Amino acid sequence: MATHTSNHLLEIKKYGQSIWMDYLTRDIILSGELEELIENKGISGVTSNPTIFEKAIIGNEIYDKDIEAGVRNHKTIQQVYESLIFADIRNACDILCAIYESSKALDGYVSIEVPPTISQDTQRTIEEARRYYQQINRSNVMVKIPGTKAGFPAIEQATREGINVNVTLLFSVNNYAEAAWAYIRGLEARVADGQDISNISSVASFFLSRIDSKVDALIDEKFKKGVPDQPSEVKLTLIRGKVAIANAKMAYQKYKEIIASERWQALANKGANPQRLLWASTSTKDPTYSKVKYVEELVGSDTVTTLAPKTIELCAEHCKVTNSIETDVDKARNLIASFRDPDIDINLDQVMDELLVEGIDQFIKSFQSLMQSLEEKIKRLAPV
Repeated sequence: MATHTSNHLLEIKKYGQSIWMDYLTRDIILSGELEELIENKGISGVTSNPTIFEKAIIGNEIYDKDIEAGVRNHKTIQQVYESLIFADIRNACDILCAIYESSKALDGYVSIEVPPTISQDTQRTIEEARRYYQQINRSNVMVKIPGTKAGFPAIEQATREGINVNVTLLFSVNNYAEAAWAYIRGLEARVADGQDISNISSVASFFLSRIDSKVDALIDEKFKKGVPDQPSEVKLTLIRGKVAIANAKMAYQKYKEIIASERWQALANKGANPQRLLWASTSTKDPTYSKVKYVEELVGSDTVTTLAPKTIELCAEHCKVTNSIETDVDKARNLIASFRDPDIDINLDQVMDELLVEGIDQFIKSFQSLMQSLEEKIKRLAPV
């Protein structure tokens, strides 16, 4: 275990980046582990998703009594699921409440995802975001809404209603900008409604490792088919494993441009919190890459990094921390531009569009798997 003196996560916080844990189970709430991570590792927020909850609920007896109670009360599978996760979210929110208050509503959030099966339905997304926010009944809950064409109006309306939004599944800089302006429009509408805007917040979750995994696979495919000459080989080799970081750095430059705008400044003067970029999917997929590359290379102010428990431990002990988000920006811009080079010939816009579709599909499958596993567990626990 890293001590206070060797904990590099605390160095990250000095650069103005918040660290949220991408993990939540009832075990870590009841055992005091979450409080320990907050105190000793500098964790200031939590994100959850159906995959995490499936592993937590299905392989653990800690939820069984509540599941049995739900069965006795003739609850549907969806109602049982919500009763379990809403309780965990509330308890985690309570633990993080002091951070929420001391940070003036910037940190201390717990994120929960609306069902991904409704990601293409704007109205239902708004309704579910509203219902989740009301039923969980914690000011520091943050509702995840995907950054899709149908999601952007939902983000705007949820923000207008004072719901904290975590915009998820962002891959392209253009989609990030759409998310940022949706948040701004929501705040502007809230001001027009005569409502306070100083007590809500939003993050834009920009996914990382999935981008490199997809681009690297395309590069490997080109090598398998045979590249025409050495210049092509060199150029393709140089961009391998570099795209996600470069893309994120471009998103951060776009963030700085947006918060410098007159529209944002007018909101900031009324106490608005910025919609910070959040680095998601930070666990390295390729074993040849550093396990902390997506942490070390994107440290910077007004950002959030979400880390799985293993990455938290690794980074606490091994991360080399600098203000890396502002380094090699021109190099990052040139790398993104190089995709139009005939020697590379990869359509990055198409890659990002495909990643969004795949991401939603993956979220839906995880959610359906969770509900199926829960149904099976309910059948096992139901009295004969």
